[in-house]
Amino acid sequence: MPDAPTRTALVFGASGQIGEALLARLAGGGWQAFALSRRPRPPAGGVTWLTGEFANVGGLPEAVDVIFSTGPLDGFAQWYARGHVATRRVVAFGSTSLDTKQASADAYERDIVARLQVAERIVLDTASANGAAATVLRPTLVYGAGRDQTLARIAAMGRRMGFFVLPRGANGKRQPVHVDDLAHAALAVVDAPATDGKAYALPGGETLAYRDMVARTLAALDPPAKLWEVPMPVFRTALWLARKAGMMRGLTDDAVARMREDLTFDASPALHDFGYAPRSFILDARAVGS
Repeated sequence: MPDAPTRTALVFGASGQIGEALLARLAGGGWQAFALSRRPRPPAGGVTWLTGEFANVGGLPEAVDVIFSTGPLDGFAQWYARGHVATRRVVAFGSTSLDTKQASADAYERDIVARLQVAERIVLDTASANGAAATVLRPTLVYGAGRDQTLARIAAMGRRMGFFVLPRGANGKRQPVHVDDLAHAALAVVDAPATDGKAYALPGGETLAYRDMVARTLAALDPPAKLWEVPMPVFRTALWLARKAGMMRGLTDDAVARMREDLTFDASPALHDFGYAPRSFILDARAVGS
């Protein structure tokens, strides 16, 4: 019986945390992957690295079985609309920020939401016009590679200071999702026709309070760091000092307010359509960085 033909994929955002996990799964599944990087990299494990950015990529294949976008969705959407590479399947990552930051008082966060909305629509409309199937995946708070913008930063500060400060009442619910579960979901979607033209929230498998999520992160450090919960005025002073020292600048006032808000999502559509079953919130040395 002849071997099944090798499937091909083009991966954008391949050097990011989701892209890295996806490439590992593609290699393990016998795929031939073309991966984009800003810096030259040698071929390895079924991966051919292409050097460049969206506006200037050399060596692109004429066609692939699947295009994965695991990086910035707005840049990918504009590239995809220009039709450089033919494909019948597109899987692109967006973000649940599209829902959680719509009412933000921060203009930068509202701009992110607007760009995500436009990018999702471009991807889905372009695929439909080309006779391709496209799916958008919206993760919640990503962790697992030690490179995320939330838990990895908390871990780094806890490691440096021996403690981390939160305002009292930071009990808003969260569903952190492991990066490898996202890579698994991206591959599961490829052969799930029910996902064509749809967007899915991808929460993690456990719902917990923000302060408990932080406490577990600090406990995973070696040595563990302490969690200090203080009144909001004290926290705002501590945050101001951290920003002056060049730390936690991404923690906006709106982000602080959201610590007390439940940001939870229903995974049942993803479970029904492509068997999505993420793990509980489990941390290891890699997840909290070094």
